[in-house]
Amino acid sequence: MTMMQEVPPVPCVPGAPSWVSLLTPDVAAAQAFYGPLLGWSFETVSEPTGPYAYALTRATKVAGIAALPERWQFPATWTTFFGVTDIAAAARRVGERAGTVGIGPMDFTGGRLAIATDPGGAAFGLWQGTAGPARHLRLPGAPNWVELSTEDAFGAAMFYGSVLDWDHLGPEQLEVHWEHERVVVRVQGHNVAALRTVKAVDGEETAHWHISFAVDDVESATAHAQRLGGRIITPPAPSPYGPTASVRDPHGARFSLIAPL
Repeated sequence: MTMMQEVPPVPCVPGAPSWVSLLTPDVAAAQAFYGPLLGWSFETVSEPTGPYAYALTRATKVAGIAALPERWQFPATWTTFFGVTDIAAAARRVGERAGTVGIGPMDFTGGRLAIATDPGGAAFGLWQGTAGPARHLRLPGAPNWVELSTEDAFGAAMFYGSVLDWDHLGPEQLEVHWEHERVVVRVQGHNVAALRTVKAVDGEETAHWHISFAVDDVESATAHAQRLGGRIITPPAPSPYGPTASVRDPHGARFSLIAPL
């Protein structure tokens, strides 16, 4: 029998989704929910911000879970981090283009990170370091797709393109194009992210990045999420990128399940 080997860290693709991380008030409860749902095992390490649980599927790190400090008045939430080559310069560009950097840049194992909000209010991260699951798009349990819902997708694309330096990346690294009523980011031949104009999302006005995790069967995974204490926002339905359903975990963090085409 061939044993799966962990994929060695590699430099993140500049401008592309590079990592996803959950802030939650109860890390153990999050592990009890996402572990059975997505087939994750966990490895906990000590980081400058406190204990951090890496989620692994097939011996590959695909996401992280951290405790939400009580002093931070944030809801439980998933954050998408985008790769950059110079996080200090990228953070400056956020402020210069009407965004806000709320945390960092700060050191973290394997690199440096910052958390910011775009002009529409959507939170996102910047990451300078080694890559995460953006290189493992077909891996079950890994983030397969991230999508920004915002009131002005083209304005948002101008902001992210400038902050993440999309215009200076060659097509062999990253491409940005229009399809299925979305601005789509394509990395190494794979669609990995999109920006979509939506006036109201699930009854909420707040712009946000939404993370989709790959599963084999969306309907069975959605039913499993309910049994584990999750709440279904939108039931399984077709999408241009595969059947998908939107879910909240027991602490309210929003994510999707997708069976990629």
